[in-house]
Amino acid sequence: MKNVVLLGSTGSIGTSTLKVADDLPDRLRILGMAAGNNSELLLEQTLKYQPAAISITDPAKANELQASLGTKVTVHAGNEGLLKLATMPEADIVLIAIVGTAGLQPALAAIRAGKDIAVASKEILVMAGETVMHEARKHGVKVLAVDSEHSAIFQCLDDKPPASVRSLWLTASGGPFRDKALHPKESFADITVERALKHPSWVMGRKITIDSATLFNKGLEMIEARWLFDIGMDRVRVVVHPQSVVHSMVEFVDGSIIAQLSTPDMCLPIQYALTYPERVGSDRVQTNFAKIGSLTFEEPDTDRFPSLNLARRAGEVGGTLPAVLNAANEVAVEAFCNRQIKFTDISAAVARAMETHRVIAHPTLEQILEADAWARNDTLAGVRG
Repeated sequence: MKNVVLLGSTGSIGTSTLKVADDLPDRLRILGMAAGNNSELLLEQTLKYQPAAISITDPAKANELQASLGTKVTVHAGNEGLLKLATMPEADIVLIAIVGTAGLQPALAAIRAGKDIAVASKEILVMAGETVMHEARKHGVKVLAVDSEHSAIFQCLDDKPPASVRSLWLTASGGPFRDKALHPKESFADITVERALKHPSWVMGRKITIDSATLFNKGLEMIEARWLFDIGMDRVRVVVHPQSVVHSMVEFVDGSIIAQLSTPDMCLPIQYALTYPERVGSDRVQTNFAKIGSLTFEEPDTDRFPSLNLARRAGEVGGTLPAVLNAANEVAVEAFCNRQIKFTDISAAVARAMETHRVIAHPTLEQILEADAWARNDTLAGVRG
């Protein structure tokens, strides 16, 4: 039985994780859960899964939950609550599914407490991949991927050394605007929030769905893969695969390519991360190749989707630049969703922040957080200006 702490229980990854726990009641116990502001759903989840402790962002809502739950469950609040859950002595693994940068400090706290972590928040490794992986090696813990793409690469690598790899191939659905004939570059400025939120393959939260439409999600995944698998950015590649059945591939130095395939369902990579190194039976994911019919691949269009080149540059330069890319994108996506800027302004805002920023190589965590704050303020000023 593994004791799981789930940070981000009310989001799409969190609710999928609880489905996996439902499937494997003899293997997984939800020890702790944290949520942002959805206190109603967190209360419902707490009553069902009976964790030892929970946390919510707002202290007032924490007090309300504590009053509803009595003394059976300890209720924490804010960033301090996340750190308390991440370091629970009984925890075996901490799954971090918090959107944005809020998961970084809990991830490092869990690692330093000797806990394996499962990472669903790309921002953790984009911002501080060098620091996180250094700490994981130092404390002898595993950093397991929850993203379907990185889970696929992890499975395909099967502990082969980086020197045996020619390229890591991340697959991208291409998002809702993949078809150049239907969505020429000139039309991108008119893309609405509603259209950008209609993903062709996955059901996800708002921010990651917009990132999929701009392909920034794939850019962030490139940087994430660079650190997770200790591979230079020049060996991290992207190919568009509209069917989202091949979740990613590893090309080895001898020319062999190994891929991981399945019908799109986030429960599969979540289950693999939580049960690793075992493979546990499940009927949740069914893949019928005859029904799928065909699998196709295309080169990504970096002219219409400049995010890929921005991310590659951030990953190559390193230092504080990936944190700036990530923070500027978060602010720009929020501004787009609030109808303050156009779809095309998202990548333009990120490019501007990257050009303005003075990069610090091999930064401390404090310097990373300072770069993050600077990029947010700079991008927000640009949006308002």
